[in-house]
Amino acid sequence: MKALFLTGTFDLRKTQNPLILMEKPEPVPGPGHILIRVRFCGVCRTELDEIEGRVKAAYYPIIPGHQAVGVVEETGEKTTRFSKGDRVGVGWFYSACGHCGYCLSDRENLCSEFKATGRDADGGYAEYMVVPESSAHILPENLSDLQAAPILCAGAIGYRSLLLSGLKNRQLLGLIGFGASGHLVLQMAQYLFPDSPVFVFSRSEKERTLAGKLGAAWTGEIGCLPPEKTDVAIDTTPVWKTVLTALEYLKPGGRLIINAIGKEETDKSCLLQLDYSRHLWLEKEVKSVANVTRKDIAGCLALAVKIPLKPAVQEYSLKEANLALKEIKTGLIEGAKVLRISSS
Repeated sequence: MKALFLTGTFDLRKTQNPLILMEKPEPVPGPGHILIRVRFCGVCRTELDEIEGRVKAAYYPIIPGHQAVGVVEETGEKTTRFSKGDRVGVGWFYSACGHCGYCLSDRENLCSEFKATGRDADGGYAEYMVVPESSAHILPENLSDLQAAPILCAGAIGYRSLLLSGLKNRQLLGLIGFGASGHLVLQMAQYLFPDSPVFVFSRSEKERTLAGKLGAAWTGEIGCLPPEKTDVAIDTTPVWKTVLTALEYLKPGGRLIINAIGKEETDKSCLLQLDYSRHLWLEKEVKSVANVTRKDIAGCLALAVKIPLKPAVQEYSLKEANLALKEIKTGLIEGAKVLRISSS
């Protein structure tokens, strides 16, 4: 089978093609696992974190990709959930121990044995992949393969961010950054909290235009003074400076959710500018999002059908994965980027 491999960490300012296309034998599903013929796989900023070393892969070479959509090709022994031909999706969650306090309280994302698809096990930048059957999800019939791919991570992590934010109807939500996750959060927030205005902060004019089309009450550059302060803010950017911006524009008692698995180290010196009375005082809160649970992915898929959620998608071939990643790195983002792995 054809697959893209990451062989180590790279500086993307110096390396144009960090992923290498190679042939590999088709994997075989063991007990409790299924073999999936991958049709599409979303491209996530987390892949940049993995390439640049902010997120460490468990081994090299590894196949990245954790927003995979495909068809069950074969089932291993002791599998009960799926049959050959079932259309399924796989997100960031690959496995957890299943018996610790976190796993037993719907917080498997915090398990010390949490494993991620494409980081701790080969992912979806390949024609075939093997996953535990417990980490795969049947996809709703009225959700196309192309639409489903970004919902499996960008959507699911945005869904979790909204739950953690504690946003209530009529409260004001601020979105800092408006890429693959942000544009899905906006649509989910409008459905769940129809009387809550959404302000979108983005450095990209294209992203601000998309936000306006999707119904944002206000859009502006990151750092622009909004019409009023927000009750809740969700930061989806890869940089530290936006954390200070979001905190400054929070109302007293407001909560900032940082929806990112890693922040770039190059601008962390700006945190020295954090002023307690200006940024944190008056009971403001900061909460990070760590991974997702299977329940988050299932909940987001169900919500996507109800809304219905419409991801803005740019499609690429498997060979164009390095181009898609480069465009994310340089800020050429309008919605989500998805690789077409196969047409069958």
